[in-house]
Amino acid sequence: MSQVPAFHFPLSERTVWGISLTLLLLVLTLDINTPASFAVGTVLSASVALAALGESRRAVWPLTALAVLANVVAGIWNGSRDGVVGYHLANRAVSILTVLLVGYLTYRAREASEQAAALREEERQLEREKARRQLAEDLGGPLGQAEFVERAASALQRLTGASSVEIGAVDRAILTQPHALALAPDLPASERPSRLNTRIPLEFLAHPVGAGDVWATEGGNVYLARLRRPGDGDLLLILNAPHTPPSLTSLAIRTLQPLLERTALLDDLRQNRAQLAERGELLRDLVYAFSHDLRTPLLANAMNMRAALRGAYGDLPADYRATLDNGLQANETLLALADQLLSVAKLESGETEGEEPEPVQLRETVLSVAHDLRPRADAKAVTLETSLSSVTVLGRKHDLRRAVQNLVDNAIKFSPAGGSVTLLLTGDGDDATLTVLDSGPGISAERQARLFQRFRGGGAGSGSGLGLYLTRRIAEAHGGAVRYSRTARAQSQFTLTLPESHA
Repeated sequence: MSQVPAFHFPLSERTVWGISLTLLLLVLTLDINTPASFAVGTVLSASVALAALGESRRAVWPLTALAVLANVVAGIWNGSRDGVVGYHLANRAVSILTVLLVGYLTYRAREASEQAAALREEERQLEREKARRQLAEDLGGPLGQAEFVERAASALQRLTGASSVEIGAVDRAILTQPHALALAPDLPASERPSRLNTRIPLEFLAHPVGAGDVWATEGGNVYLARLRRPGDGDLLLILNAPHTPPSLTSLAIRTLQPLLERTALLDDLRQNRAQLAERGELLRDLVYAFSHDLRTPLLANAMNMRAALRGAYGDLPADYRATLDNGLQANETLLALADQLLSVAKLESGETEGEEPEPVQLRETVLSVAHDLRPRADAKAVTLETSLSSVTVLGRKHDLRRAVQNLVDNAIKFSPAGGSVTLLLTGDGDDATLTVLDSGPGISAERQARLFQRFRGGGAGSGSGLGLYLTRRIAEAHGGAVRYSRTARAQSQFTLTLPESHA
């Protein structure tokens, strides 16, 4: 940006009045003391012309009136002394007209000067606003402090035309990171010094009292400024040989300050996000290790208990056999929990996103689940009924089977002895809908809102708190949904909806 030209400031209004009145009195005195034929009154217009040097046009017409009055006074005085002569009156009339003409031209000149000054000020303000917007645009977007410092140095170098702009933090008078150095493209390689990790001169560090945002040193060849950092040391800005006035650089500093404060917030956010990601990875690894290490002893324990129930260790008392049955059920619950924890960890970490979906015959999946869970239903005297249409969905077969199994297992678990569970599978060309109905006690209205969340509270429909959550996540990952309702026949109804595949 080119340097703003310097303009001569006009005289103050008091100075204009003083000079003009002094000149008017001198000319009036001369006019009174000279013959009328000399026509000295014409010079009275000079006092009016001096108003053009003032700050405003307010003094023009009062001075014009005084000059006309002085002409009249001098004319009457000369007429009483020298007599009334025709060409004397003509000269006096010309003098008065000259004063009026000069007054009019002076007024217009002062008016034009004020308009030009206003236009210059408006242009200057537009240039400053343009520079401020460009600076904000150059530093737009999410930036950390290191990125901000680098962009700020380049933007200030372009804005001010400085040969170099260096920004860095000051620690014990040493310029440290974050640091950036922006140089003019035509600057010779020998004149490209960096002050990073060097001691800063004392005159660069001392902020003169009342100097404002920007101050100069080395005879005005170097501009200095500071940007405050909450909780850290200030950033020092060093501009060598800038082409713009300090006022524009000060505007740039005031624009950069809130942007710098925003970068501190972004750095904190990034740090917190990195910490959360690290903790998430740690928790996931712990879940993986726990689930894997838990399965081995549980499977071994289940094998021993089944062997004992088959008579491998001889006849067992009825109470002991009942204890083994309970132990096997507890083992199955723990194994299911381990599988659910693994599935949750994979879903939360996005590990399943890379798996390629495939066409899945949902009817076959539901029949397989029903076959595996029928012994559990028979043990509770729960009737398991099915009405299944043939529909195909696109997805991951293992995940879809888990979602169906969670719903059916949940229905059998909370159905009363002698109750029934009904599985309905339909398709309308757009969506495949699996409906699971059971005669259980249902879920209270206040708990329905968090039914499909992780680790929901106990009560009907509860358990580990992961089964229905997994079902929801699997449904959403396949572009579907799962919901709960209570039918008019006092049945609990879970509905799983998935997009049909026509491939």
